[in-house]
Amino acid sequence: MSNVDFYRRVPKDLTEATTLGAAMSLVALSIMGILFFSETMAFARTKIATSITLDENTQPQLRLNFNITMLDIHCDYVSVDVWDALGTNRQNVTKNVEKWQLSEDGNTRLFSGRNREQREVRHEEHDRTLEEMHEEDGVQAFELKKDNFKGWLEEHEMAFVDMYAPWCVWCQRLGPTWEKFAQEVKTLKMPVGVGKLDCMQEADLCRDEKVMAFPTLRWYDNGKAVAPEYKMDRTVTALVGFAKRKLEMNDKFKDWEKGAVDRGESDADIEKKRKLFSQSRTEHPSCQVSGHLMVNRVPGNFHIEAKSKNHNLNSAMTNLTHVVNHMSFGEPLDQQSRRAKRILKQVPEEHQQFNPMDNSMYLTKEFHQAYHHYIKVVSTHLNVGSTVANQMLTYQFLEQSQVVYYEESNVPEARFSYDLSPMSVVVEKEGRKWYDYLTSLCAIIGGTFTTLGLIDAVLYKVFKPKKL
Repeated sequence: MSNVDFYRRVPKDLTEATTLGAAMSLVALSIMGILFFSETMAFARTKIATSITLDENTQPQLRLNFNITMLDIHCDYVSVDVWDALGTNRQNVTKNVEKWQLSEDGNTRLFSGRNREQREVRHEEHDRTLEEMHEEDGVQAFELKKDNFKGWLEEHEMAFVDMYAPWCVWCQRLGPTWEKFAQEVKTLKMPVGVGKLDCMQEADLCRDEKVMAFPTLRWYDNGKAVAPEYKMDRTVTALVGFAKRKLEMNDKFKDWEKGAVDRGESDADIEKKRKLFSQSRTEHPSCQVSGHLMVNRVPGNFHIEAKSKNHNLNSAMTNLTHVVNHMSFGEPLDQQSRRAKRILKQVPEEHQQFNPMDNSMYLTKEFHQAYHHYIKVVSTHLNVGSTVANQMLTYQFLEQSQVVYYEESNVPEARFSYDLSPMSVVVEKEGRKWYDYLTSLCAIIGGTFTTLGLIDAVLYKVFKPKKL
């Protein structure tokens, strides 16, 4: 057995201790100690490593979360549409989408309901055309132009104006009804001026009045427009009823208020109407749209545009300036939960691009413009531990935006185009294996001992005193 001994002993009387050898031994021990400490610290410490792999997510749909404020479009006209490469084309999405009307200071003022299908207003049928009415009864509604508009409003403390376009089909259906309404107002001797304004002939005036849709039925009090605009049924009875309610809610017209009492309305009802009337003056045409969409995992887009089932939108006055309050993909990330905090605390900031568009404004300074956003979505697996509690699936995305110019006849839209990357990013905690650590310790001991032994041998040969 002694023939296979790897660790043969040299008799002690054949060895020689030197001062140089002692110094090299101390150096070797010091180096071993430093390397041993460094290797132990490296073994105890973990680091975050990233890798790219094919996305193995088999879910057919992806959740898209959004909260967007349209600064110059009324909630009645806001529509959310979805399109994708599989042929999905959903108009005016209603599920899981809510709209809030905002005040001038940006606070939510009035809940406008879910993004439901707009109600169709009723129109009145007539046995005579508008031209026949004009020939037989004359023109009842006063024709307004730029040179007489302000003067006519000064003459009538209370006024009701139809702002229309001749090519608009809804305006054509309303024309005879508006003439009958004007005639009824004169018959009832209501202190209300009834006018009509052709926005094709008086385009500058309609632009100054910010007419966004045709027909726009707007009430004026002492020359000032009163919001909201009329959006109910377009029948003579409905229009007359609306005018009466406006008169009853105004303190200057006591006779109409007395008439409300005579009809059985209480003082509380009248006061409630008066408050609504005063509140409506402060209405601001901005709308906050929020909710989530379930979209297919293919390239597509969702866009917000102004449309109506009962109006023709005025493309010349459609302003798509918007603020992205929040946008993200996947299940909402509750950053307040202990699990999310624990995981995100260990992930570098450069791998937390979950909502880079939040609190961003996209301002269009001219009409016939809108921002289009191009979004690249990358699924990200955060694995900071071996257990499920330390793992999380999230979605990062990169975004680029640019202004797109539209023709004057087209209504612009704020478009958000998205595309999912076929690759996914894996962010995981990486540590050293125990056997790797032991191997390194052995290498430190053997390598340091051997290397300094060779150096000691060379120095001993150099400085060894020569025999005479």
